[in-house]
Amino acid sequence: MMRKIGLDVGDKTVGIAISDPLCITAQGLMTLERVGIRKDTGKILDLVKEYECDTIVIGLNKKLNGTESVQTEKVYEFRTMLENKMRSTGMKGVEIVWQDERLTTVMAERVLIDADLSRKKRKEVIDKQAAVLILQSYLDTLSFKKRNELEG
Repeated sequence: MMRKIGLDVGDKTVGIAISDPLCITAQGLMTLERVGIRKDTGKILDLVKEYECDTIVIGLNKKLNGTESVQTEKVYEFRTMLENKMRSTGMKGVEIVWQDERLTTVMAERVLIDADLSRKKRKEVIDKQAAVLILQSYLDTLSFKKRNELEG
């Protein structure tokens, strides 16, 4: 099985998480400072190659009522740029999937507060922690589907 990479795409940063080789757990990898959509997506694809990922899981940030926000549009644009870059560089076999991330930043903040991190430290790691939660949700869903297939 190949690894999965999780992204929490924001205006200033992209939180990045990576799965273990068995796709059971997600770990925070890094927080990428945004410089421009072309360079940012290029860096993501470098990580996809480096860690041999077959899936990019992107947090889709809709409002709690399910409607889209300005940020949702930016995330769609980010995905489109990733897809275009993959096509133009001949990257095949990498799937891009959405993962609902409505409460991940709130949950990430809570986890970090419980870990007693200072506000400054939380700010530095919150996007990476949100990416971990996005990817872990996806991995848990995969695991649940597999169990149901085995039992069914």
